[in-house]
Amino acid sequence: MPLEYFLFGLITFLLTGVECEVFVEAGSQAVLPCKGSPSSSVIPEIIWTKANKGTVWRKDRSGLQYWGSSWTSKGSRRIQCPHSRFERNDFSLQINSVRGEDGGEYSCRVKHGDLITERLIMLRVIKVSLSSPMPLWGSDASISCDVTPWPRGASLQWTLNNRTFDPQSGSDSDADQRVVREKATVRLTGIWTCVVGFGGGEGRASAALTVKGIIHPSTDGTKLYAAVGSAVSLPCVFSSGLTPSDPVWEKLKPGFLFKPSPGRLPASFSPSSSSSQPLSDKSASLTEVEVGDKGRYRCSGTLDGQQLTRNMELVVAKIISSPPSKTSVTLTCDLTDSSEVTDYEWVQLISDINGSQSVQSVQKGISLSINTESEENQGEWACLFYGKHGILGNVTYHIHTMSGLSGHKSPGSSQSTAAVVGLGFLLLVLLLILAQVYKNHRRRKRIFQFPALETIVHTNSNEREERERNQEKK
Repeated sequence: MPLEYFLFGLITFLLTGVECEVFVEAGSQAVLPCKGSPSSSVIPEIIWTKANKGTVWRKDRSGLQYWGSSWTSKGSRRIQCPHSRFERNDFSLQINSVRGEDGGEYSCRVKHGDLITERLIMLRVIKVSLSSPMPLWGSDASISCDVTPWPRGASLQWTLNNRTFDPQSGSDSDADQRVVREKATVRLTGIWTCVVGFGGGEGRASAALTVKGIIHPSTDGTKLYAAVGSAVSLPCVFSSGLTPSDPVWEKLKPGFLFKPSPGRLPASFSPSSSSSQPLSDKSASLTEVEVGDKGRYRCSGTLDGQQLTRNMELVVAKIISSPPSKTSVTLTCDLTDSSEVTDYEWVQLISDINGSQSVQSVQKGISLSINTESEENQGEWACLFYGKHGILGNVTYHIHTMSGLSGHKSPGSSQSTAAVVGLGFLLLVLLLILAQVYKNHRRRKRIFQFPALETIVHTNSNEREERERNQEKK
């Protein structure tokens, strides 16, 4: 009998499994693996226990099952051991809706008669916690990673939107990187993931964070591009559901970087006040941009006693034409700030008889020389300017051919000149006739003012005619 007990203990020791690490995110399902020894003739007895917590789940050889009281709530059980896998000697335990307190060491004992197999599994629950899932712009925000129980010597890495997150210079982060503390800006918006590595394994958990405030433009210093004479929108959109009080628009004077002084808004400035516009949208517009409208603008609003501001810069574009020669003109694309421009492209806008318009690329570069004698060059030209992420804006210019002003005269231009000269001569004759009629009218009017003088003039005229007739008779 002592020999049998010795052999039984030796077999039990040799078959004890090596400890296994299982990482799982809080709220998801955990599967604790447990494989038994192959046996088709003996119905096994299975016992799952948790260190310092007692029995979790048990199935006797008779088929009866038992659940620990802490795993049952209002008739529902969070754990199960699927019988369909027993035939494959798979006695894994499933835990649904995992909680932080579920973390710890579990034991799986499978008894096939006198043969006992035991496996030790360490369940570690990972959870990402946020000080607030929607912090207000500029407020303090913290993101923490909790692992229960924490594995000593484990590595931890933070990713934001699947990219490694590096805290800003001067930010306050714990030495072990379990907690990240930052000022809430758009930089923090996205999916935060805590990646924990230990013993060759890896676990991760995530949480979504959205910063409330001015979401468009998303950053200070955003540049807006507009052509002279066009309209432009100045965006200032707060997070959905927010209604800022005391919204204000200002144009900042140049030369003040740290404490800019507000100046006068352009004459064409118009705050948006459409009834269909959400209360969170405090955008404005300029109906007709002028070169003097360039510069920095600031919109602001108050939320929960905190003033939120956003600065943006308006860049004005225009086309400068060189003094035209007899045959050509040079156009240059001019921007009040070209620091973000990486390339220029000139295109010709061509319209057909149906009114549809097509675009024909001509050349790259900031300037373009155009032959003004060619009929094909008449119409609208556009300068497109690009940045690192695509097109920034465009500005257009209308070309009229200069053939009528140059030394070259075509038959059509000669006929037009003759028609103009003839029309001018006719107008001159009409003016002379009208002037003579007016003079006669004025003279008659002056005479009619003296009736006696008119009678004398007529009497003298009659006597003179009578004398002339008498002399002819003699």
